[in-house]
Amino acid sequence: MTNKVKIGVIGTGHMGQYHVNVAKTLSDAELIGIYDSDSERASQMAEKHKTSAFSTVDDLIKHTDSVIIAVPTFLHHEIGKKALLAGKHVLVEKPIAETLEQAKELVDLASKNNLVLQVGHVERFNGAVLELGKIVTEPLLIESRRLAPFNPRIKDVGVVLDMMIHDIDIVLNLVKSPVKYLSAVGTKVVSGHEDIASVVLHFENGAIANISASRNTQSKIRTLNITQKDVYITLDFSDQEIELHRQATSDILLRTGEIKYRQESIVEKIFVHKDNPLKQEHEHFVKCILKETEPLVDGRSDIQTLEIAYRILKEIHKN
Repeated sequence: MTNKVKIGVIGTGHMGQYHVNVAKTLSDAELIGIYDSDSERASQMAEKHKTSAFSTVDDLIKHTDSVIIAVPTFLHHEIGKKALLAGKHVLVEKPIAETLEQAKELVDLASKNNLVLQVGHVERFNGAVLELGKIVTEPLLIESRRLAPFNPRIKDVGVVLDMMIHDIDIVLNLVKSPVKYLSAVGTKVVSGHEDIASVVLHFENGAIANISASRNTQSKIRTLNITQKDVYITLDFSDQEIELHRQATSDILLRTGEIKYRQESIVEKIFVHKDNPLKQEHEHFVKCILKETEPLVDGRSDIQTLEIAYRILKEIHKN
């Protein structure tokens, strides 16, 4: 493909507006237009970003090579399937679909038609997470916290599919071992779905992950801590910083009438290339379409992430 990749954005709500803003800046792609069920909003967004507002999803799909789907979750499968059957590449916001069966159908369709199907796990493109993949080898314990105030715009899913799914995705791709069993609890606070959830994943290789998520917290906290045999790794998503803590020496000091313990640690800060993760996600999508790179994560991994998320929800509802 020698020309620029023609992209359309379907859905211009909270997340969709960011996709539109980034898509128009890509050097190897061209924003053809947008579609939103609210025609007035679509017109306003099109005027603001100097692009076209299409009157139907089908018309937008027809004029593009690829689409970015940022609509409510219950529409992901319907629109994603329509685009894939039309031979278009798809970037769909997470979660990939409402059910595992729908997710598998989309992944199989993309594979069968040799199309790129990328799920919008934007944290994969956080500079610190990309570096983390090079550092983590054999994690023993992973502790993840993702806490934030409630966003009233998110009404169709709870905290597991809204926020925790990012960390499930990251943890599964770091541990690279099947989940043996899990335990989970959660509670509703401000919505009709779970707003707080806490999960422990036990993996077949012996690793343990403790994941907490809340959308009823007054400050934003997004951290990931990893214990390995010889190093303790801390990551702060907000400032994209990684620290490695290694034990240097430890001594027991004997003095008259007292015993003191002294431990010295070496703290190493990792350089992280900081960029807009959403822009990195778009650029990766375009490079995959142009066959300049391989997908960071394949579709089967996205199915696994969704499968674990639903196992967690089942456990929460049971408890």
